[in-house]
Amino acid sequence: MEKWKKLSDKLAEHTPITRLDRYIIGKFLGTYFFSIALIISISVVFDINENIAKFLEKNAPLKAIIFDYYVNFIPYYSNLFSQLFVFIAVIFFTTKLADNSEIIAMMSTGVSFNRLLRPYMISAGFIALLTYYLGAYIIPISNVKRVKFENTYRRRNVQTFTTNVQLEVDSGVIAYIGRYEDTQKMGYEFTLDKFENKKLVKHLQAMTIQYDTLSEQPYHWILTNYQTRDMNGMKETLKSGYRQDTTIMMEPQDFLITEGQQETLTTPKLKEYIERQKQRGFAEIKEFEVEYYKRGASSFAAFILTIIGVSLSAQKRKNGLGISLGTGLALSFTYIMFQTVSSTFATNANMHPAVAAWLPNVIFTVIAYFVYRNAPK
Repeated sequence: MEKWKKLSDKLAEHTPITRLDRYIIGKFLGTYFFSIALIISISVVFDINENIAKFLEKNAPLKAIIFDYYVNFIPYYSNLFSQLFVFIAVIFFTTKLADNSEIIAMMSTGVSFNRLLRPYMISAGFIALLTYYLGAYIIPISNVKRVKFENTYRRRNVQTFTTNVQLEVDSGVIAYIGRYEDTQKMGYEFTLDKFENKKLVKHLQAMTIQYDTLSEQPYHWILTNYQTRDMNGMKETLKSGYRQDTTIMMEPQDFLITEGQQETLTTPKLKEYIERQKQRGFAEIKEFEVEYYKRGASSFAAFILTIIGVSLSAQKRKNGLGISLGTGLALSFTYIMFQTVSSTFATNANMHPAVAAWLPNVIFTVIAYFVYRNAPK
């Protein structure tokens, strides 16, 4: 009998999606998207109540509040707390299945717990791919308007300038800006030095340098009141002028990091930005590295939290939904807390960003293992 059971389990693993799979997948995804709609609706109401005074104080236009902020607020926070919605969805509908004795009926027909997990993991895989794609390519683009709106109308004392900026824009080429104003994309007291074999061969200085936001070419800058010195041994060539258009391998975002800037870059651009800043010796990129690794780690968490959720709620309990949902919410918020704490350690301490992003997953994988072992088989 045991051999037949193992054989049936093996056959079930290689069969196409069955009616049982479609039933559980439909319940899982339906509850998942319903919980997103419900909780985000409540979040929007609370956010309006909390920030309405700031919006009125700073005369935020109604059109900007709706289309620049809340239209982009909803997908951003839906994706950010996707793990919470996965956990709630799994526990909510699985507990109902257990209370209605549907899981007992499934297992009485020879469906093992591992086989029962298959439609859950298919759903978790769909959610993981969806959240990763949205978080890596779609939401960062919409975040540009949201972050700009928050920095303009919601946050107080947002820094719009920086001083004494020095960075390597190319091999042996060092740029320096005495003061940079982000509102005008303009720098003052600009110098550009080129070194060959540790010797200065060219020196450029300009009273102002402004980024050309209208140009289709990247790295396009406009110099005013400039002077160049080309040095060839003991010979120097001087040149000066009022205005010059030039290409310098730097962008405004290289000088002044605004709050939430890492959330406005797609994953390929985020990786490119991190590599470029590392080459230049720029130190303030921990938040960007954490964001890069966190996107993959957060998506993978859907599998871990699904296993925990099913293992906790698949057994019929006397107290029903209450204890399972309470335990699930506690574990969800604990996971989010671990994410926040580890990100803080990476930003303010010496923890590697990859370790910080994946540490909550490692801890909860251990929890998932022990919860899975105690699940009804």
